[in-house]
Amino acid sequence: MTMNLIEVKENVFHLHNGLISYILSVENGGLLAHLYFGKYVNQYHGERHYPRMDRSHSGNLPGATDRLFSKDTLLQEYSGNNTGDNRLPACVIRTANGARTVDFRYVGYQIINGKPNISGLPHAYVENDQEAQTLVVTMRDATIDAKLVLYYTIYRDRPVITRHVELKNESSSSFSIEKIASMQMDLPKQNLDVISLPGSYARERQIERQPLRRGLTQFESQRGSSSHHMNPFVALVAPNTNEFDGEALGVMLVYSGNHQMSLESDQVHQTRLMAGISDYNFDWQLAEGATFAAPEVLMTYTDHGLNGMSQAFHSLLRERVATSKHKLTDRPIVINNWEATYFDFNTAKLKQIIDSAASCNIEMFVLDDGWFGHRDNDKTSLGDWFVNTKKLPGGLEEVADYTHDKGMQFGLWFEPECISEDSDLYRQHPDYVLGVPNRGRTISRDEYVLDFSRPEVVDNIYQQMTKILDHVSVDYIKWDFNRNLTEVFSNTVTPEHEGETTHRYVLGLYSLMEKLTKRYPDILFEGCSGGGGRFDAGIMYYMPQSWPSDNNDPIERLKIQYGTSLAYPISAITAHVGTSPDELLGRYTSMDMRGAVAASGTLGYELDTSKLAKEDTDKIREQVSFYKQHRHLIQYGNFYRLESPFESNHVAWMFVSPDQNEVLLFNFVVLSQIQNDFHLTKLIGLDANKQYTDTESQMQFGGDELMNVGLYDQPIQSSDFSADIRYFIVKNK
Repeated sequence: MTMNLIEVKENVFHLHNGLISYILSVENGGLLAHLYFGKYVNQYHGERHYPRMDRSHSGNLPGATDRLFSKDTLLQEYSGNNTGDNRLPACVIRTANGARTVDFRYVGYQIINGKPNISGLPHAYVENDQEAQTLVVTMRDATIDAKLVLYYTIYRDRPVITRHVELKNESSSSFSIEKIASMQMDLPKQNLDVISLPGSYARERQIERQPLRRGLTQFESQRGSSSHHMNPFVALVAPNTNEFDGEALGVMLVYSGNHQMSLESDQVHQTRLMAGISDYNFDWQLAEGATFAAPEVLMTYTDHGLNGMSQAFHSLLRERVATSKHKLTDRPIVINNWEATYFDFNTAKLKQIIDSAASCNIEMFVLDDGWFGHRDNDKTSLGDWFVNTKKLPGGLEEVADYTHDKGMQFGLWFEPECISEDSDLYRQHPDYVLGVPNRGRTISRDEYVLDFSRPEVVDNIYQQMTKILDHVSVDYIKWDFNRNLTEVFSNTVTPEHEGETTHRYVLGLYSLMEKLTKRYPDILFEGCSGGGGRFDAGIMYYMPQSWPSDNNDPIERLKIQYGTSLAYPISAITAHVGTSPDELLGRYTSMDMRGAVAASGTLGYELDTSKLAKEDTDKIREQVSFYKQHRHLIQYGNFYRLESPFESNHVAWMFVSPDQNEVLLFNFVVLSQIQNDFHLTKLIGLDANKQYTDTESQMQFGGDELMNVGLYDQPIQSSDFSADIRYFIVKNK
């Protein structure tokens, strides 16, 4: 099969697939210029060749007599530093003489069928070389002998470009990388809004939209992880873009550590977009002959609004980022004992929960924190991954076997990256902890962080975990991480390498995840970080689902799940029915409301089913039965956001099967009113020519009718916090 995704003509590179086009060119002096990223164009004839103009106080190339051409305004693909472009640099290198001057110029290109892997880092992939094509552009700073390689991959059937860079030191001495972005793209003058996903603990990924202003706008985490506080995702959208219409350019970093997404509107209203590792406390010594690979960036463009952008990311993340054998399997309905027992449990109490959960047809029991060391509270035993036989005299094997005998799967909680001062591991190896000598360590949740930049520390935890997993039949692991990095300092490196520790920590984390997921391919791994503190594409590469928040209150979850779905697929978003009143907020909500919100993700339960009233256990059986019937549609159907909890008292979203024969519509109302509105919901994504039957009323509607005329919400709401679910099916397929 002939590949035709990349065309090269007269130093212009055109990546296209019938859905999108990405165009760049080699400009005067060997600079790499950005021309276009957007809707597919069949041919490019040079319309975006950058205009020439004398810009006062914008310098020209060394030795140039042409005052009409300047780096300072040229739309570039990747900028240097301190050589005439006064905007935000993509790369800063410090050489032995202290200079931080970087000037990359074009050398050549190569086109590769397929997509190369990135060693040591998670990344999007292909299943065969005909699925994508990669443009490899080589640039060079001849003065410092630094080779920069830019990778652009375009998929044949996806509106997606992936980008990353690799920097090689070809000189005879080491130099220091103080900043290295994974991608840069300069855009011409246009009105833009920027959408980000800020948040906090228990209020993760709250959608924020703002007009892009002059100067620098930056979204980043300096916490050692992607964080509750700022997700490594942004979208640039036209001011009129909504969920259904308009242009959207989405950018996502495949990385779980400190990140930085930067936007700079320059002196002539052009926009520089940049994404990569944060330069906060980053200083990487690159030895002669060595190469540094930056994390990958996923980029998508659509003119079908935010839903179009989201669906492109959902499909890519599910199918070409997640590597687990479970990436497209129906995820089990779990019950987790944490909110039911906290640390206060024994084998008999766990069996009661297992018995009652089995009677509700729940499919998996997950044993959370407290099963190891001598852990009766959160002040002890992290790092000691052996069974607490005082609580579990028969070991984990007894609990696992009992769970399996009940026809359920068995899951187990770990927090591999952290350590308690009261632990055997700490007493044996206090040097394993991140910390600066002669300085006190910040303590959080009564725990410290292990120095995962050191391979021997990672290996210690690996050996402890495999001792458990080789002897206990475990079907699922919840991988938690409950604090930020502080006093980032490794005891085993020389001072000039300390700026590498944070990134090396992330590389160590990935190496452990890689080894464990490869050794235990049948285990379903779930990411967690004090809730949703590390919900990112890097984790999804190893773990196809993550816990988005410790907040189970369904009203708060409407925003959390809505915001998360902007970038991440529903199959990745675990959602549990908690207690009422809610553990964090104390709010009372009905089992129906809690169940409907949780059923909009990967369903689970976070309560003690053995202590519930019969009406509640009956309701759980109904919810479990409903979810099993619709699980595949929810987890892998096309998801559409219809009405936002950030903008309305009414919230709506829906799931449509790929063949457009099944539709599941969820409507929520937060607060009731004396004079209730008669609220219409219009569906989207249906086949206008098909007839859809409401399975409850047996009424039939045309797809065009449901999308254009709409439906009044039923029943009319008479109480706060209500939910309604309607299922439509095409009977004569």
